[in-house]
Amino acid sequence: MSKPPRAPRLTRTMHHGGLAAVMLASLAAVCVQPAAAQTSRPVIRTSTNVAKVIHDAEAGNARAQTQLGYMHQFGNGVAQDFLVASVWYKRAAAQGEPQGQYLLGHLYDKGLGVAVDYIEAYKWLNLATSRASGRDRDLYVRIRDAVGSKLTFPELEEAQQRTRDWFAVPERRRR
Repeated sequence: MSKPPRAPRLTRTMHHGGLAAVMLASLAAVCVQPAAAQTSRPVIRTSTNVAKVIHDAEAGNARAQTQLGYMHQFGNGVAQDFLVASVWYKRAAAQGEPQGQYLLGHLYDKGLGVAVDYIEAYKWLNLATSRASGRDRDLYVRIRDAVGSKLTFPELEEAQQRTRDWFAVPERRRR
């Protein structure tokens, strides 16, 4: 019979009343993990300067629009509001911003801030996939294919046709 493995240091620390050390070690463990290991959502750095992000988004910057949508979706620096997030993602996605397209497709898939629409979800995820590279592309393909599995063949054809008919329209930038 083999010995049970040694308890991790975190567990032993708790026995000695080191709650602060445990909390610090837990925080460090989360911070050390690669972002992709923490969650399947894309990594978008949220700025501490919310006013600048809002200004840039309103001026037509697609990346800032995606960032502001993300901030609203997850409540980072602003109130969590899926409807507002969907508005910003739509503006970014319409300009061809792949993360905005991916996140908008995710909202359509889950019905967050918009009605559930698997055809629209597939369209946006397919567009995001076509513009992404590396790990983002791998993630987008998996999610797009999962949404595609929810569609009937005629629905899938419709989603693919919508993808072919779509074209990016840059916003006129305001200063």
